[in-house]
Amino acid sequence: VEAPPAPEAHGDHGSHSAPADQANLTVPSGAKVFFVSPADGAALTSPVKVEMGVEGVTVQPAGALKEGTGHHHIIIDDSGLDAGATVPADETHIHYGKGQTETELVLSPGQHTLTLQFANGMHQSYGPQMSTTITVTVQE
Repeated sequence: VEAPPAPEAHGDHGSHSAPADQANLTVPSGAKVFFVSPADGAALTSPVKVEMGVEGVTVQPAGALKEGTGHHHIIIDDSGLDAGATVPADETHIHYGKGQTETELVLSPGQHTLTLQFANGMHQSYGPQMSTTITVTVQE
């Protein structure tokens, strides 16, 4: 009996494997995402108004796979994703698949990390280049 191929040969769909088609996971070398607001280290009250920015790529709603485009995700109290990983949809991974660049987050008092992760039309992460993390403190 022959052993099955190693998972990486087929792409194990985990956060450490990339899809076979990398064409839709490339962005220009200078492209980046950033928080317009709040500032890293900000002390604020909930709800937290968040403005998301990009350079070198275009924000568009989820669905279509078009090189150099995608949409934002905010990951609360967790880190960004490897290139090719699908962004989960849960209470800590918030999708902005309509192409939104502003939102309000209801956060409990205390310190939180907010990670902005840009992904393609199929919610596949562009990886660390298109991710940034800030820390905010929500006051009572």
